[in-house]
Amino acid sequence: MTLPRIRRAGEHALLLEFPELADAVAMRAALERAPIPGVTDAVSGARTVMIRFDPKVTSRAAVEAAVLALEVPAGLGAAGQGEPVEIPVVYDGPDLPETARLLGLSPESLVDEHTRHAWVCAFGGFAPGFGYLASEGWMRTVPRLDSPRTRVPAGAVGLAGEFSGVYPRESPGGWRIIGHTDLAMWDLARTPPALLTAGNAVRFIEADWS
Repeated sequence: MTLPRIRRAGEHALLLEFPELADAVAMRAALERAPIPGVTDAVSGARTVMIRFDPKVTSRAAVEAAVLALEVPAGLGAAGQGEPVEIPVVYDGPDLPETARLLGLSPESLVDEHTRHAWVCAFGGFAPGFGYLASEGWMRTVPRLDSPRTRVPAGAVGLAGEFSGVYPRESPGGWRIIGHTDLAMWDLARTPPALLTAGNAVRFIEADWS
């Protein structure tokens, strides 16, 4: 793994910057497996990890040294934590045929690739409960819609860039929708409310609710 560029982020935080998504995901997984004394939080981004620490317990220099000494797993696959969260999907999305065409696949082949590979929640964002899902096996880059939709329903399963994701609530969006799930991505009656958090392993399962 490429060593991060470490930046100061306020009085009690560090920002680790990486050249690749997989490096950032792997670093957060390493922090989960071997917590650094005094570190209170680690927040993932697409190419970054923000580390907050308690100055009463540790120092900035000690945290930096501990980060650089961590044994970091290689790749996204090693970063997935626990049993995969299975997401049943009906692949009936309005963009499935066109997305398959753009990728040089049949719709059936696109569904096969989406379900065959293991995914990991790289980081959260966009809306509460939305996880940006990445996969080492998914070697595709999907262009966003030229004109975003004003309404995408909750449970819509989409693709954009190198990521897949599930809309936790109705919202505007420019991801290409290939299917839908009935699983609630965000539920305040659940602890934690988000079904997916950074580091979770994920599997998509083809379903038929017709």
